[in-house]
Order: sequence, then structure tokens, then C-alpha cells
Amino acid sequence: MKALVFGGSGKIGSAVAWDLAKDSDVEVVGLTGRHKDTLEKVKRWIGGKKIVTHVADLTDRKAATKLMQQYDAGAIAVPDRRRSYKIAQFAIEAGLDIVDMLEEYHRRPDAYETEGLQLPKGMTLNKYGDWLHKTAVKNGVTFVDGQGFAPGLSNVTCGEAIRKLDAAESAVARVGGIPAKQYALKHPLRYMITWTFEHVLREYMISLYVKKDGKVVEVPAIGDRERFRFDKFGKDEELMCAVTPGMPSFIYTRPQLKEFAEKTVRWPGHWEGVDTLKECGLLDITPHKFGKTKIVPREFLLSMITPRLRPLKGETDVCVMYNTVKGKKNGRDVKIEYFMWDEADRKNGISAMMRVTGFPVAITTKFLLEGKIKEKGIVPPEDCIYGPLYRRFVKELEKRDIVILEEKTAL
Repeated sequence: MKALVFGGSGKIGSAVAWDLAKDSDVEVVGLTGRHKDTLEKVKRWIGGKKIVTHVADLTDRKAATKLMQQYDAGAIAVPDRRRSYKIAQFAIEAGLDIVDMLEEYHRRPDAYETEGLQLPKGMTLNKYGDWLHKTAVKNGVTFVDGQGFAPGLSNVTCGEAIRKLDAAESAVARVGGIPAKQYALKHPLRYMITWTFEHVLREYMISLYVKKDGKVVEVPAIGDRERFRFDKFGKDEELMCAVTPGMPSFIYTRPQLKEFAEKTVRWPGHWEGVDTLKECGLLDITPHKFGKTKIVPREFLLSMITPRLRPLKGETDVCVMYNTVKGKKNGRDVKIEYFMWDEADRKNGISAMMRVTGFPVAITTKFLLEGKIKEKGIVPPEDCIYGPLYRRFVKELEKRDIVILEEKTAL
């Protein structure tokens, strides 16, 4: 079995490769990236003889296809939509099964801040998404779309709850990566970078779809805020969440829901800080005249704030999940909830975000290598990890000390 990790020099991609390399059934783990030195650094960190590095421009069809033909399945860990779609398209055309972790449902591409996404001539976004799906089906390719933490664990757990109910009515996923509490006040916005921050700001600025009163409605990001107390796994913390575009496939795959939203979890105070930045225009991407030149406010902000948001030596993060699905079972109102609190692996230098995003991707890549996922085309996690495969998925997470608690309550 040979697995290829696109973006293997990044934090999440390296976590995917680290996990796959430990699997005795996986013979080779390929890492792609644009810089040989960073790829070699990851290779030394993982150790062993399984890692093979590839310096390649994966937006080049010929080079990408040639590389893909050497592997049995791939995991896409790039942070922007331009490269994600290019790699996905080339993989589909080359017949390579893939997993992608971007918070994007490639069958219904997001119309906002497209990040250089290039459409084939004459195609709209939706036509392109449908073309990718149909081409994948035709070529017998499985594209597990939106796997990782959120989307990913949120989709799989909410999907499991819906299957356990006779009739599901609402689903709210609350997920997020935050600094460990003792470090939160040392950084602006009570936040620490665990994922590409430029992409995080995009999520804060665009509009997204939710379900309200049985209707799909478009709402601005970071609204519908909710304060809650997390009191599982011996914790007792007050947190806040706001709607973001974290698991967009649910709008299309679970139309029976009357209410649905995905919300990003942060420490109290974060969202108010983001509000101030937005009100000042610092998250805008329209160039602003400044003296004799023009600057993009968000790019300027990123240059200033990013160094202040990077974790300092010894600082670690936490990933939180609290999902609620409500509906009926045997004629009674019930709710099924899922809880997770995951902390960094200090011994191996793996952040909580790397663990809960990278490891589910690695597990799913192994499922593809084994031929365990039978669905073809663009398939979100909630539609391909269920039944015995869901139970195995949860057990695999537990082997990695990622514990998901399920609670069922009569209402």
C-alpha cells in the first residue's frame, strides 16, 4: 500500500504522514511540497524508511498525474482552494482515490473569496462541482470530501446520531481549536494559530448557509453566537461559539433537518475582538489607498498580527467538540450529543489540531487503501463512514487517545 500526502510539509499534512508511516500495512508514504528542505525536515522528524519526498508543482497536470500514478490513495492537506481543486481534479482524472480536509464541499463550491480557484472555460461553480462528481463516478474514484476535525469528526458524529433516530429534526456542531487556557491571554484575540490564519479570516468574513425553520437561508459568518459550559472529561470551562462554514455538505446531504448550523468554538472575548477588526475595515480585501500606494487591509493585518499569534515555546493547544442532534426515537423526543476535549502530544511535538485533523484523515486514507469505502464520486464523511466502519473509526481514534463521548438523553 502506497499513500501520497499532498502538502506533506505543513503541520496537518505532516501529522497525516506521521500516522500513516506507523501503520505496518503501509509500505510507502509520499510527501509533496514546494521546498526540499522543509520536506526533508518532516522526513527526519517522522523517521524510518517509508517516507519519500517529492518537490513538485501540483498545479501542473502532467507533473501531478505522473506522481499520482505511483500511489494507491492520496490525502490533500493544502490550505487554499486553488490548489485543493486542482489536485482533486487531477486525482479524479488520474483515477486516484483521495481524502481532502478543506472546509469545502467540492460538489457545491463556495462562491465567496475563491482564493484563485480556476474554473474550466464555460463552467459555473456548480457545474464544475457536478462535473468533478460525475467524472469521479465514471472513473471509479472515491473522493472523501471534508474529512478531518471540522469538517470531519463533526460530520461523522452528527451523521451517526441522525442514523440512530427515527426522525432527526436539528443538528448543531460546535467545534474549534483554542490555546490551552493558561496561554490564551498571552495572544491577541485569545487565539493561537493552529491552522492557516489567512484561511481562518476568510471563514470569518464570508456568508454561509444554515437551516432555519426548515428553510435554507444565507447568513453572515460569526453570528448566532452561543455561550456554553463544557463540563466533560473533568473539565469545567465557559466557551463561546459562532456560525462558520465548517461542514457545508450537511445542507445538501441531510435535507430532512429543520435546523442546522456549524459553529466555531473560541474563548470568551475572541469574537468581540474580531468584531472590532471588521468594523475598522481591517479584514477587508479591497485595496485601500495609503499615501502613494495601495494596501490590502487584511494582508497588512496578517503581517502584523501573525507573529503575535504563533505559539511561543512550550505553548500548546486544545481542540473541543460539543455536538447536539435532536429528534424522535420510538415516538419520544430525544437528543444525542458528542463531546471531545483533546490536548497536544508534547512528547512527539504534535498539536491537538494536528491530531484531531490529521489522524482522521490518515485513518480514512487507510480505509481507501483497504477498499473499505465503496461509494464513488464526491462523498462527504457522513455518507461513507457509518455502521461497522464508524465503529472501527471510533476505535482507531481511541488507539490514538482521541476519545469521543456519546450521550443520549430523553427530552
